[in-house]
Amino acid sequence: MGYVSHNGGKMSARYIIIFVMFAISSGPSYSQQHPDEQADTKVARPAFDPNSGPVVAVDSGHHNYHTIDNRYSPFATLLRKDGFRVVDHANKFDAQSLANISILVISNALPPALVGKWNLPTSSAFDPAEIAALKTWVSEGGSLLLIADHLPFAGCARDLALAFGFHFEDGVVGRDRLDGRPDIFTKADGTLRDDVTTRGRDPEEVITALRTFTGSAFRAPPIARPIIVLPPGYSVHKCGLPCPPGASRGNVSGYLQGALLTEGKGRIAVFGEAAMFSAQVVPSATPPFRMGFNAPRAEQNKQFILNLMRWLAGTLPD
Repeated sequence: MGYVSHNGGKMSARYIIIFVMFAISSGPSYSQQHPDEQADTKVARPAFDPNSGPVVAVDSGHHNYHTIDNRYSPFATLLRKDGFRVVDHANKFDAQSLANISILVISNALPPALVGKWNLPTSSAFDPAEIAALKTWVSEGGSLLLIADHLPFAGCARDLALAFGFHFEDGVVGRDRLDGRPDIFTKADGTLRDDVTTRGRDPEEVITALRTFTGSAFRAPPIARPIIVLPPGYSVHKCGLPCPPGASRGNVSGYLQGALLTEGKGRIAVFGEAAMFSAQVVPSATPPFRMGFNAPRAEQNKQFILNLMRWLAGTLPD
């Protein structure tokens, strides 16, 4: 699908995604991406009565790029319409701050040194005590959704992911930018795997395709369940933003962009792309460019979010 640039030429969806990704690394352009207030967040058959479901806390205490008062507000709205109780989590992670939470969502966390400076080398957004607290909390029954996008977010989440056996590649993942095709993963081609989270509660909730928007890639422990598998033709560009011409890249075909794991009494979902979980818009593009469950060919993302969160809540079987 083509998009018209300001100079009247055609710009592919992939070019716009890369342009936005590079632009937001410069600080003032953080405002380019906005939550799409017109996005469809209706839930036909909520899993829980209003405001009676599990508590979902969304991290904002680690300079997160996505929080419920901004770019993840459509995500929060969708979950609330499913009956979840969604709250902000602005504190460091310890036993006390995690005590009354059923599901913790961490999306694109940063350490202070990388706020507004998306360069290499990256460092952990979480200190060792926080990682230990999260490890214990999950093993005792907590559910964690960890989302780490393209550089530097994957590098900043690496230590936390490693605690559960996941290995993030810190960089920018995608097909050759001249390819132009959107990142769509389907059951038909095997890049989207069959799982309870892609089957849902009944045939009306079955997911056959998901769309992501660039992001990162990772390897998972053998006991994890792959959800999104990158096919041949995908590479990771290991460079600061913006990537210089001729930046080195590595093959990530067979790597994952989504996976699930049970850990002790808890559950973990790891994803390498953040926009797929919300609904954002870049109004300065012509026409306005949408990323998330509001985007063309991402219509099934919304139901997948509900399926995934219900699995994390334990209402879908393991």
